[in-house]
Amino acid sequence: MKFATWNVNSLRVRLPQVTDWLCAHQPDVLALQETKLTDDLFPVETFAALGYEAAYAGQKTYNGVAILSRQPVSEVQSGVPDLQDDQRRALALTVGGVRVVCLYVPNGQALGTDKYAYKLDWLEHTRRWLARELSEHERLVVMGDFNVAPEDRDVHSPKRWAGQVLVSPAERQAFRAMLDLGLSDAFRLFEQPEKIFSWWNYGALGFQRNWGLRIDHVLVSPALAGACQSCHVDTGTRGHERPSDHAPVVAEFLNGPA
Repeated sequence: MKFATWNVNSLRVRLPQVTDWLCAHQPDVLALQETKLTDDLFPVETFAALGYEAAYAGQKTYNGVAILSRQPVSEVQSGVPDLQDDQRRALALTVGGVRVVCLYVPNGQALGTDKYAYKLDWLEHTRRWLARELSEHERLVVMGDFNVAPEDRDVHSPKRWAGQVLVSPAERQAFRAMLDLGLSDAFRLFEQPEKIFSWWNYGALGFQRNWGLRIDHVLVSPALAGACQSCHVDTGTRGHERPSDHAPVVAEFLNGPA
């Protein structure tokens, strides 16, 4: 079974790229972030024609998350429980005996700002929610744009990024707190080449210079970690015309975790 996550930075703009990618790679589940569409405009029929059922929670212009599945879905949950938040950033469902959570973590803007405090609070509420999900679901996968580069090796230039959001000690501690629940970073289950990232700024030839960060992640419960056969970033999508600034992250499991 193949799981993937992709911040598409506007599904309206990137829909042809997403459908082409689905046809080429045939993931069983694809989590999307920054769809930037209200629910009435979500392209349900387009994905249904490709064999995917869609669950989604969107809003105009900003945020928005969705999960596409080749199998029927159930137990759909929109938003982080116990968190009063109008922003559409979290979605969960069950497919084939696997609990799937899609997250679009706030960016945080800058250290010391209200948006940074909001991010840390959001991450703490999410950690509590994931602890409950993990206690109820042996097979759990948490995917999305976490807006956190967990270690210096996930940053093209730690010196250049020092003192900024995405790499601050508090954000990294919040990410580690999720791992401490018993989750594993699927990408780090395997030997990986150096300088593999999932996001590159549009400016300053960021992608061409590989000035990026690894901020898109697939976290898995112990049962799925044992079945995980590979995890990689599909950087080829970043070379498309009018690409998202993120690339998909793909994890595959032996004989399917379901």
